Amino acid sequence: MKKTEARGQETGDRKGRQLTYKRAGVNIRAADAWLHGMRRLIRSTQGAGVLPDLGQFAGLFQLNGQLREPVLVASTDGVGTKLKIAQLADKHQGIGVDVVAMNVNDILTYGARPLFFLDYLAMGRLMPSVMSPLLRGVVAGCRESGCALLGGETAEMPGVYGAGEYDIAGFCVGVAERSRLIDGSQVRGGDVIVGLASSGVHSNGLALVRKVFTKTQLLRHSRQLLIPTRIYVKPVLAALEQVRVNAIAHVTGGGLSRRIPSLVLRARGVRALLRPGSWPVPAIFRTIQEAGRLSEPVMMSTFNMGIGMALVCRRRDAGRLVQLMIRARVPAWIIGAIERTS
Repeated sequence: MKKTEARGQETGDRKGRQLTYKRAGVNIRAADAWLHGMRRLIRSTQGAGVLPDLGQFAGLFQLNGQLREPVLVASTDGVGTKLKIAQLADKHQGIGVDVVAMNVNDILTYGARPLFFLDYLAMGRLMPSVMSPLLRGVVAGCRESGCALLGGETAEMPGVYGAGEYDIAGFCVGVAERSRLIDGSQVRGGDVIVGLASSGVHSNGLALVRKVFTKTQLLRHSRQLLIPTRIYVKPVLAALEQVRVNAIAHVTGGGLSRRIPSLVLRARGVRALLRPGSWPVPAIFRTIQEAGRLSEPVMMSTFNMGIGMALVCRRRDAGRLVQLMIRARVPAWIIGAIERTS
């Protein structure tokens, strides 16, 4: 069940009026009224597995019996300082998609299918003009990834957040068959790395972007910077039914050069090598690089550079995997290989 919870500061009334929670800065009725108006939208994400709401501050989900040894896979994440750019530009719906994407893409690295998602939204004062597009974005992300928005919380906390400020985070649970978990242990020398296109900067490296660009430049480039993180769930899960994939990396914090080595963490005697120039780098990254006079190593260790997810497969399967992604409208390229070191 999605809930609203007020967390206000108790303060005295200098005019001698009777102290109430509303006068302390927390309007529970307004929060409940907003949530009531959004219930139909929230329920549009809920299908099989979601049990009836019992009126408590928790959601219920029943696992089906299709898996022999189901393993639950969970993740929690936010969208970092991308929030500040959204607040500057007053564009918020994409942030709702981002918070879902950052979580469902993370559990996808194990080959897991998302089951349900919960969100946490906190702000100093209720802002329906911000809350509603955020929730619409969360719902869109849940639909795109095939998971239910099972619950969440909207917290009004005066004194903690300034005017127009908010924070949002998410939590996702998925499931995978234990025998089909993708853990990287089957990676071998001679395998290839297939890179899947990002939609842009996604939700990492924005702290550096905010240092590189002036406020005017941030507004000028905000449309590109606020493009929602691509959700890879459905195309990748469909491809896994046809091609054996031995490792997956979601390219987030640490950028491309620091995430690619995670593909071989559980493999011995091999290393992952990228092939520079084998994929197109979106123009926004070069704009950032030029504005900040950033070196290539800094760029590679901060941003995804156009690759939002990387998959390792056998060389004989690489062409087929690329074509499956392209048919699913996700541009893909062979961007590197797994090399033996011993």
